[in-house]
Amino acid sequence: MKGLSVYLSEPLTSNFKAWVGRMREIGFTSMFTSLHIPEDDPSVYTERLRQLGMLARELDMELFADIAPTSLAALGKTWDDAHTLVEWGVTGLRVDYGVTPKQVADLSARMTVALNASTLTESELAEMRRHGLVTDNVEAWHNFYPRPETGLDRDWFDDKNDWLKRQGLSVQAFIPGDGSLRGPLFERLPTLEDHRTLSTFACYLDLADSVDRILIGDPGLADETIEQFASNADGMLVLRAEAETTIEAAFYRVQTNRMDPARDVVRSVESRAYGRPGDRLLEPMDARPRPLGTITVDNADYGRYAGEMQVTKRDLPPDARVNVLGRVIEADRPLIRAIGPGTTFRIEWC
Repeated sequence: MKGLSVYLSEPLTSNFKAWVGRMREIGFTSMFTSLHIPEDDPSVYTERLRQLGMLARELDMELFADIAPTSLAALGKTWDDAHTLVEWGVTGLRVDYGVTPKQVADLSARMTVALNASTLTESELAEMRRHGLVTDNVEAWHNFYPRPETGLDRDWFDDKNDWLKRQGLSVQAFIPGDGSLRGPLFERLPTLEDHRTLSTFACYLDLADSVDRILIGDPGLADETIEQFASNADGMLVLRAEAETTIEAAFYRVQTNRMDPARDVVRSVESRAYGRPGDRLLEPMDARPRPLGTITVDNADYGRYAGEMQVTKRDLPPDARVNVLGRVIEADRPLIRAIGPGTTFRIEWC
Protein backbone atom coordinates (compact mmCIF):
# COMPACT_ATOMS: atom_id res chain seq x y z
CA MET A 1 0.00 0.00 0.00
CA LYS A 2 1.20 3.50 -0.72
CA GLY A 3 -0.02 6.88 0.40
CA LEU A 4 0.45 10.64 0.63
CA SER A 5 1.12 13.09 3.44
CA VAL A 6 -1.16 16.11 3.73
CA TYR A 7 -0.45 18.98 6.11
CA LEU A 8 -3.35 21.13 7.21
CA SER A 9 -1.42 24.39 7.45
CA GLU A 10 -2.71 25.11 3.93
CA PRO A 11 -6.33 25.14 2.72
CA LEU A 12 -7.62 22.21 0.68
CA THR A 13 -8.06 23.85 -2.71
CA SER A 14 -9.84 22.42 -5.73
CA ASN A 15 -6.46 21.92 -7.40
CA PHE A 16 -5.25 19.94 -4.41
CA LYS A 17 -8.35 17.76 -4.44
CA ALA A 18 -7.90 17.09 -8.15
CA TRP A 19 -4.26 16.17 -7.52
CA VAL A 20 -5.22 13.68 -4.81
CA GLY A 21 -7.82 12.24 -7.17
CA ARG A 22 -5.12 11.71 -9.79
CA MET A 23 -2.86 10.03 -7.24
CA ARG A 24 -5.74 7.75 -6.24
CA GLU A 25 -6.12 6.72 -9.88
CA ILE A 26 -2.51 5.56 -10.02
CA GLY A 27 -2.70 3.45 -6.88
CA PHE A 28 -2.31 5.68 -3.80
CA THR A 29 -4.85 4.40 -1.31
CA SER A 30 -4.14 6.29 1.91
CA MET A 31 -3.42 9.73 3.32
CA PHE A 32 -1.59 10.79 6.47
CA THR A 33 -1.93 14.09 8.28
CA SER A 34 -0.44 15.54 11.45
CA LEU A 35 -2.60 17.14 14.11
CA HIS A 36 0.09 18.45 16.44
CA ILE A 37 -1.45 21.92 16.57
CA PRO A 38 -0.82 23.48 20.00
CA GLU A 39 -0.29 27.03 18.76
CA ASP A 40 -2.60 27.19 15.77
CA ASP A 41 -6.26 28.04 15.49
CA PRO A 42 -8.01 24.73 16.34
CA SER A 43 -11.18 25.73 14.51
CA VAL A 44 -9.27 25.98 11.23
CA TYR A 45 -7.67 22.58 11.68
CA THR A 46 -10.97 21.03 12.72
CA GLU A 47 -12.67 22.23 9.56
CA ARG A 48 -9.78 21.18 7.33
CA LEU A 49 -9.65 17.74 8.93
CA ARG A 50 -13.36 17.32 8.26
CA GLN A 51 -12.83 18.38 4.64
CA LEU A 52 -9.94 15.95 4.27
CA GLY A 53 -12.07 13.20 5.76
CA MET A 54 -14.83 13.92 3.26
CA LEU A 55 -12.30 13.77 0.41
CA ALA A 56 -10.93 10.47 1.71
CA ARG A 57 -14.43 9.00 1.75
CA GLU A 58 -15.21 10.28 -1.74
CA LEU A 59 -12.04 8.66 -3.07
CA ASP A 60 -12.28 5.51 -0.94
CA MET A 61 -8.96 6.24 0.76
CA GLU A 62 -7.78 5.53 4.28
CA LEU A 63 -7.00 8.58 6.38
CA PHE A 64 -4.55 8.41 9.29
CA ALA A 65 -3.98 11.24 11.74
CA ASP A 66 -0.93 11.68 13.97
CA ILE A 67 -2.43 12.84 17.22
CA ALA A 68 -1.52 13.82 20.77
CA PRO A 69 -3.59 14.72 23.86
CA THR A 70 -3.30 18.47 23.18
CA SER A 71 -4.54 18.14 19.62
CA LEU A 72 -7.33 15.82 20.70
CA ALA A 73 -8.46 18.48 23.15
CA ALA A 74 -8.31 21.11 20.40
CA LEU A 75 -10.69 18.95 18.39
CA GLY A 76 -13.03 18.60 21.36
CA LYS A 77 -12.08 14.96 21.93
CA THR A 78 -10.41 12.78 24.54
CA TRP A 79 -8.81 9.36 24.26
CA ASP A 80 -12.10 7.88 25.45
CA ASP A 81 -14.03 9.17 22.46
CA ALA A 82 -11.21 9.53 19.94
CA HIS A 83 -12.74 6.67 17.96
CA THR A 84 -15.61 8.99 16.99
CA LEU A 85 -13.20 10.63 14.54
CA VAL A 86 -14.24 7.85 12.17
CA GLU A 87 -17.41 9.91 11.70
CA TRP A 88 -15.18 12.60 10.16
CA GLY A 89 -13.59 10.12 7.74
CA VAL A 90 -10.51 9.37 9.88
CA THR A 91 -9.88 5.62 9.65
CA GLY A 92 -6.78 5.37 11.84
CA LEU A 93 -4.84 7.20 14.54
CA ARG A 94 -1.09 7.23 15.00
CA VAL A 95 -0.45 7.35 18.75
CA ASP A 96 2.86 7.77 20.53
CA TYR A 97 2.79 9.41 23.93
CA GLY A 98 0.10 10.42 26.43
CA VAL A 99 -1.98 7.29 25.90
CA THR A 100 -2.18 4.23 28.13
CA PRO A 101 -1.97 0.59 27.02
CA LYS A 102 -5.66 0.14 27.86
CA GLN A 103 -6.65 3.16 25.78
CA VAL A 104 -4.67 1.80 22.83
CA ALA A 105 -6.35 -1.58 23.22
CA ASP A 106 -9.80 0.00 23.41
CA LEU A 107 -9.11 2.10 20.30
CA SER A 108 -7.94 -0.95 18.38
CA ALA A 109 -11.38 -2.50 18.81
CA ARG A 110 -12.93 0.44 16.94
CA MET A 111 -10.38 1.66 14.37
CA THR A 112 -6.85 1.15 13.09
CA VAL A 113 -4.13 2.21 15.52
CA ALA A 114 -0.56 2.97 14.45
CA LEU A 115 2.12 2.56 17.14
CA ASN A 116 5.67 3.93 17.06
CA ALA A 117 7.61 1.16 15.35
CA SER A 118 11.00 2.39 16.52
CA THR A 119 10.27 2.66 20.23
CA LEU A 120 7.71 -0.10 20.80
CA THR A 121 8.98 -2.69 23.30
CA GLU A 122 8.01 -6.27 24.00
CA SER A 123 6.73 -5.37 27.48
CA GLU A 124 4.57 -2.51 26.17
CA LEU A 125 3.05 -4.74 23.53
CA ALA A 126 2.37 -7.47 26.09
CA GLU A 127 0.61 -4.95 28.34
CA MET A 128 -1.59 -3.79 25.44
CA ARG A 129 -2.46 -7.39 24.65
CA ARG A 130 -3.38 -8.00 28.27
CA HIS A 131 -6.01 -5.28 27.83
CA GLY A 132 -7.40 -6.92 24.69
CA LEU A 133 -5.39 -5.37 21.84
CA VAL A 134 -6.88 -6.32 18.46
CA THR A 135 -3.65 -7.03 16.60
CA ASP A 136 -5.34 -7.15 13.20
CA ASN A 137 -6.16 -3.43 13.63
CA VAL A 138 -2.67 -2.40 14.71
CA GLU A 139 0.21 -1.17 12.55
CA ALA A 140 3.77 -0.22 13.49
CA TRP A 141 4.82 3.11 11.96
CA HIS A 142 8.34 4.45 11.70
CA ASN A 143 8.98 8.20 11.87
CA PHE A 144 10.50 10.44 9.25
CA TYR A 145 13.67 12.41 10.02
CA PRO A 146 14.03 15.94 8.57
CA ARG A 147 17.54 16.60 9.86
CA PRO A 148 20.22 15.12 7.59
CA GLU A 149 22.26 12.32 9.19
CA THR A 150 19.48 11.34 11.65
CA GLY A 151 17.56 8.83 9.52
CA LEU A 152 17.45 5.22 10.63
CA ASP A 153 20.24 2.73 10.07
CA ARG A 154 19.28 0.10 7.47
CA ASP A 155 20.41 -2.96 9.45
CA TRP A 156 18.63 -1.79 12.61
CA PHE A 157 15.50 -1.01 10.56
CA ASP A 158 15.46 -4.50 9.03
CA ASP A 159 15.99 -6.21 12.38
CA LYS A 160 13.26 -4.16 14.05
CA ASN A 161 10.82 -4.89 11.22
CA ASP A 162 11.55 -8.60 11.50
CA TRP A 163 10.61 -8.48 15.19
CA LEU A 164 7.48 -6.41 14.53
CA LYS A 165 6.23 -8.81 11.88
CA ARG A 166 6.83 -11.77 14.17
CA GLN A 167 4.49 -10.00 16.60
CA GLY A 168 1.79 -10.00 13.92
CA LEU A 169 2.05 -6.27 13.15
CA SER A 170 2.16 -4.70 9.71
CA VAL A 171 4.92 -2.14 9.19
CA GLN A 172 4.94 1.36 7.66
CA ALA A 173 7.79 3.63 6.60
CA PHE A 174 8.16 7.06 5.01
CA ILE A 175 10.04 7.89 1.83
CA PRO A 176 10.99 11.43 0.76
CA GLY A 177 9.13 13.42 -1.87
CA ASP A 178 10.74 15.70 -4.43
CA GLY A 179 8.27 18.54 -4.90
CA SER A 180 7.44 21.14 -2.26
CA LEU A 181 9.20 20.59 1.07
CA ARG A 182 7.92 21.21 4.57
CA GLY A 183 9.26 23.82 6.97
CA PRO A 184 10.96 24.76 9.13
CA LEU A 185 14.02 22.92 7.75
CA PHE A 186 12.74 22.38 4.20
CA GLU A 187 14.69 19.12 4.06
CA ARG A 188 13.39 15.85 2.65
CA LEU A 189 11.54 13.47 4.97
CA PRO A 190 12.78 9.86 4.81
CA THR A 191 12.69 7.13 7.42
CA LEU A 192 16.02 5.68 6.23
CA GLU A 193 19.10 7.86 5.95
CA ASP A 194 20.05 5.82 2.87
CA HIS A 195 17.05 7.35 1.10
CA ARG A 196 17.79 11.01 1.71
CA THR A 197 19.33 11.70 -1.70
CA LEU A 198 17.64 9.00 -3.79
CA SER A 199 14.72 9.55 -6.10
CA THR A 200 11.30 9.05 -4.55
CA PHE A 201 10.45 6.21 -6.88
CA ALA A 202 13.76 4.45 -6.22
CA CYS A 203 13.01 4.63 -2.48
CA TYR A 204 9.56 3.19 -3.11
CA LEU A 205 10.90 0.20 -5.05
CA ASP A 206 13.54 -0.33 -2.38
CA LEU A 207 10.87 -0.83 0.31
CA ALA A 208 8.05 -2.31 -1.75
CA ASP A 209 8.83 -5.90 -0.78
CA SER A 210 9.85 -5.31 2.84
CA VAL A 211 7.17 -3.11 4.44
CA ASP A 212 3.39 -3.14 4.22
CA ARG A 213 2.65 0.57 3.84
CA ILE A 214 4.82 3.27 2.25
CA LEU A 215 3.95 6.92 2.75
CA ILE A 216 5.59 9.88 1.02
CA GLY A 217 6.59 12.14 3.89
CA ASP A 218 6.89 15.37 1.92
CA PRO A 219 3.75 17.11 0.68
CA GLY A 220 4.72 17.32 -3.01
CA LEU A 221 5.94 15.27 -5.95
CA ALA A 222 7.56 16.34 -9.20
CA ASP A 223 5.54 15.65 -12.34
CA GLU A 224 8.26 13.27 -13.57
CA THR A 225 7.97 11.24 -10.37
CA ILE A 226 4.20 11.02 -10.69
CA GLU A 227 4.78 9.69 -14.20
CA GLN A 228 7.10 7.02 -12.79
CA PHE A 229 4.40 5.86 -10.37
CA ALA A 230 1.75 5.98 -13.08
CA SER A 231 3.88 3.95 -15.48
CA ASN A 232 4.69 1.46 -12.75
CA ALA A 233 0.97 0.94 -12.20
CA ASP A 234 0.85 -0.09 -15.87
CA GLY A 235 3.80 -2.43 -15.41
CA MET A 236 6.50 -0.21 -16.91
CA LEU A 237 9.60 1.38 -15.40
CA VAL A 238 10.62 4.93 -16.31
CA LEU A 239 14.28 5.94 -16.05
CA ARG A 240 15.19 9.62 -16.24
CA ALA A 241 18.40 10.29 -18.14
CA GLU A 242 20.59 13.13 -19.34
CA ALA A 243 21.35 13.01 -23.06
CA GLU A 244 24.92 13.49 -24.26
CA THR A 245 24.08 13.51 -27.98
CA THR A 246 21.05 13.89 -30.23
CA ILE A 247 18.49 11.23 -29.32
CA GLU A 248 16.54 9.69 -32.17
CA ALA A 249 12.83 8.91 -31.86
CA ALA A 250 13.46 5.17 -31.64
CA PHE A 251 15.14 5.59 -28.27
CA TYR A 252 12.08 7.26 -26.76
CA ARG A 253 10.01 4.13 -27.29
CA VAL A 254 9.10 1.51 -24.73
CA GLN A 255 11.86 -1.10 -24.43
CA THR A 256 11.89 -4.63 -23.01
CA ASN A 257 14.81 -6.30 -21.29
CA ARG A 258 15.66 -9.69 -22.77
CA MET A 259 14.30 -12.79 -21.02
CA ASP A 260 17.88 -14.09 -20.78
CA PRO A 261 19.30 -11.19 -18.73
CA ALA A 262 22.94 -10.26 -19.07
CA ARG A 263 25.18 -9.77 -16.05
CA ASP A 264 26.63 -6.43 -17.14
CA VAL A 265 23.91 -4.67 -19.14
CA VAL A 266 20.20 -4.33 -19.72
CA ARG A 267 19.57 -5.31 -23.36
CA SER A 268 16.61 -3.89 -25.27
CA VAL A 269 14.75 -6.53 -27.30
CA GLU A 270 13.19 -4.00 -29.65
CA SER A 271 16.23 -1.89 -30.45
CA ARG A 272 18.09 -4.41 -32.60
CA ALA A 273 15.47 -3.85 -35.33
CA TYR A 274 16.75 -0.29 -35.71
CA GLY A 275 20.11 -1.48 -37.11
CA ARG A 276 19.12 -4.31 -39.42
CA PRO A 277 20.08 -4.23 -43.12
CA GLY A 278 17.91 -1.78 -44.98
CA ASP A 279 17.73 0.59 -41.99
CA ARG A 280 20.22 3.35 -41.26
CA LEU A 281 23.13 1.90 -39.33
CA LEU A 282 24.61 4.07 -36.60
CA GLU A 283 27.94 5.65 -37.41
CA PRO A 284 30.73 5.12 -34.85
CA MET A 285 31.34 7.92 -32.34
CA ASP A 286 34.32 8.54 -30.09
CA ALA A 287 34.69 5.68 -27.62
CA ARG A 288 33.88 6.74 -24.05
CA PRO A 289 33.82 5.06 -20.62
CA ARG A 290 30.52 3.46 -19.63
CA PRO A 291 29.99 3.88 -15.88
CA LEU A 292 26.90 2.33 -14.26
CA GLY A 293 23.73 3.76 -15.77
CA THR A 294 25.27 4.65 -19.13
CA ILE A 295 22.83 4.29 -22.03
CA THR A 296 24.47 3.09 -25.22
CA VAL A 297 23.75 1.83 -28.72
CA ASP A 298 25.97 -0.57 -30.64
CA ASN A 299 27.19 1.09 -33.82
CA ALA A 300 27.72 -0.26 -37.34
CA ASP A 301 31.08 -1.78 -36.39
CA TYR A 302 29.29 -4.32 -34.19
CA GLY A 303 27.77 -6.04 -37.24
CA ARG A 304 24.54 -7.84 -36.48
CA TYR A 305 24.38 -6.22 -33.01
CA ALA A 306 24.18 -2.74 -34.58
CA GLY A 307 21.31 -0.75 -33.10
CA GLU A 308 21.08 -2.66 -29.81
CA MET A 309 20.39 -0.23 -26.97
CA GLN A 310 21.80 -1.10 -23.56
CA VAL A 311 21.92 0.32 -20.03
CA THR A 312 25.04 -0.61 -18.10
CA LYS A 313 24.55 -2.37 -14.76
CA ARG A 314 28.17 -1.81 -13.72
CA ASP A 315 31.16 0.28 -14.79
CA LEU A 316 32.43 -0.83 -18.20
CA PRO A 317 35.40 0.37 -20.30
CA PRO A 318 35.20 2.26 -23.58
CA ASP A 319 34.44 0.22 -26.69
CA ALA A 320 34.84 1.70 -30.16
CA ARG A 321 31.87 -0.38 -31.32
CA VAL A 322 29.55 1.19 -28.72
CA ASN A 323 28.17 4.75 -28.90
CA VAL A 324 27.26 6.52 -25.65
CA LEU A 325 23.86 8.25 -25.76
CA GLY A 326 23.64 9.50 -22.19
CA ARG A 327 23.34 8.37 -18.60
CA VAL A 328 20.55 7.68 -16.11
CA ILE A 329 20.45 10.47 -13.51
CA GLU A 330 22.16 9.61 -10.24
CA ALA A 331 18.95 9.55 -8.18
CA ASP A 332 17.39 6.97 -10.52
CA ARG A 333 20.36 4.63 -10.92
CA PRO A 334 19.15 2.30 -8.13
CA LEU A 335 16.13 1.59 -10.35
CA ILE A 336 18.34 -0.31 -12.78
CA ARG A 337 18.46 -3.16 -10.27
CA ALA A 338 14.69 -3.50 -10.68
CA ILE A 339 14.96 -4.31 -14.40
CA GLY A 340 14.66 -8.07 -14.56
CA PRO A 341 13.92 -10.54 -17.36
CA GLY A 342 11.11 -9.20 -19.54
CA THR A 343 10.78 -5.89 -17.67
CA THR A 344 9.44 -3.10 -19.86
CA PHE A 345 11.03 0.31 -19.44
CA ARG A 346 11.23 3.71 -21.06
CA ILE A 347 13.92 6.39 -21.00
CA GLU A 348 12.70 9.89 -20.14
CA TRP A 349 15.41 12.02 -21.72
CA CYS A 350 16.24 15.45 -20.36
